[in-house]
Parts: sequence; structure tokens; C-alpha cells
Amino acid sequence: QVQLVESGGGLVQAGGSLRLSCAASGRPFRLYAMGWFRQAPGKEREFVATINWSGGTTDYADSVKGRFTISRDNAKNTLYLQMNSLKPEDTAVYLCAERANPYSGGGRYSGGYDYWGQGTQVTVSS
Repeated sequence: QVQLVESGGGLVQAGGSLRLSCAASGRPFRLYAMGWFRQAPGKEREFVATINWSGGTTDYADSVKGRFTISRDNAKNTLYLQMNSLKPEDTAVYLCAERANPYSGGGRYSGGYDYWGQGTQVTVSS
């Protein structure tokens, strides 16, 4: 049973930083690409960032490129999202997700992920 547990969310002022973590368990974390998505109230879930199984390839939504950094520590079974220069429009529930198949690349499409965490709230005040 795969479990993904996010942490690190909170309330921060515009221009501030937060680091999200996603602790994974249930199968070999090092084999699977991962992604971060977010969902604001009344809006659809949107892609934020993705990383392949080895950590060698990353991809970002244009809205966060240059401000957010996705990374992983396969020895700790943990995915990270470093968020800098936060803006009020970054306010959302942030969810991590794990791809279905091993050794795959990352992906922007939420349907390509089989497992999801419960999410952590990020609120950016102006």
C-alpha cells in the first residue's frame, strides 16, 4: 500500500519561502517519477513540477519556473518542493503524486499518477 504524506505548508507573506516535503512508503520510492500539483478553491488541479525516478530530469509549470525547485532524496524516500518568492496566487493545497510505472519520466498530466497524498495548505498573504 503506497502512502504519501505531505508536510511543510503554512502561512507566509508574499516574497517569503516554504519547503514542502512528501514522505513516501509502500514500494521502492527510488524507482518512480514524482510530481507536485496544486488546487485552489474553485479551480481545477494544476501541474506544478515533476521529477524523474533518478532525479536527473525536472520540469516546471511556467508560473513557478525560476521560483520553485523540485528535488528528491531517494535514500530518505522523500520528495521536496522548495518555494521561493511566493505570491498570493500560489495559495492552494499542494499535493504530491507518484507515477504508476517504474523508471518512467515525469509528467504534467495528473491522470498519469496513480497515488496521491492528502495535501498540505499553502497560504500566501499580500
